Amino acid sequence: MRRVEGYREMLDWLLEDDAPAVKHAALRDLVGLPANDPKVKRARAAAMRTGPIATILDHQEPDGYWVKPGAGYLPKYTATAWQAVFLDQLGADGSDRRVRKACEYVLEHAQTSSGGFGAVATGGRAPPPSTAIHCLNGNLVRALVGFGMVEDERVERAIDWQARSITGERFERYYAGGACGPEFCCSANGKQPCAWGAVKAMGALARIPPKKRAPHVRRAVNQGVEFLLSRDPAKADYPMGYGNKRPSGSWFKPGFPSGYVTDVLQNLEVLSELGFGKDPRLHNGVEWVLSKRSEDGRWRNEYAYNGKIWTDIEKQGAPSKWVTLRACRVLKAAGI
Repeated sequence: MRRVEGYREMLDWLLEDDAPAVKHAALRDLVGLPANDPKVKRARAAAMRTGPIATILDHQEPDGYWVKPGAGYLPKYTATAWQAVFLDQLGADGSDRRVRKACEYVLEHAQTSSGGFGAVATGGRAPPPSTAIHCLNGNLVRALVGFGMVEDERVERAIDWQARSITGERFERYYAGGACGPEFCCSANGKQPCAWGAVKAMGALARIPPKKRAPHVRRAVNQGVEFLLSRDPAKADYPMGYGNKRPSGSWFKPGFPSGYVTDVLQNLEVLSELGFGKDPRLHNGVEWVLSKRSEDGRWRNEYAYNGKIWTDIEKQGAPSKWVTLRACRVLKAAGI
């Protein structure tokens, strides 16, 4: 395996003690240590004691929610659903009592009767099936599976919704005024297939161990991979609704954390997790990742969510341990 110049220095930087959440992820994903390795366990424990994980958890209400009771989609990005997503991306410990309480709250308040997780503007009522959307469901399922809940019956229902909503098997009809339809179609994208939603949905299915994927889940994975590889990931010129002719500029701003917006790097991460890291169709995308590397050998956070979340994780535009970690994951999967 060839390595980019300065890889050892990049890895040493990620393994420093000043950002234990990054260190934990790097030990696991780049060094390849198992979850029960003492170094990995110490890094995760340190991450749980310090910001940003500790800061997010400090704002949790005793009942398990953030900001206000209810489905937890709004306000962005401080409400309950987003904290479950961000805590997972930060590598929080799924066995922690507070994290488990957050997961239970999401499952009790954000799941629609169809199984998918729904986005509603009001609290206090269960979201109707028409509000289930690919991006939110994908984000939350990925988080819940990451927190060790893949065999929870409610998570299985959300996985079932995700898979069948991709293949079109889920409902006899789709809600005319609803957000989502088969093949990643979404009203937010002019009812055309939404690649942002597709990346989030496929990120959820990628987390499911292959042996635990039911036949319809495997069909959804195959269909999703075909869609994401139907365009050059480096160009991201997926279907665009409402007359748009150019992809959103957010595609080309790698950042951390990640809400409903998707970037080229996340698309490559998901495809790599599904076993396509060395696929020739990712070549241009990998070259794009390499082109985003700064002269100091690091990647910058171009989409940092500063001022939008409970605590700023990194400075906008500054050298980023999290984005560098993400880039290294993709490069490793590509054999670089």
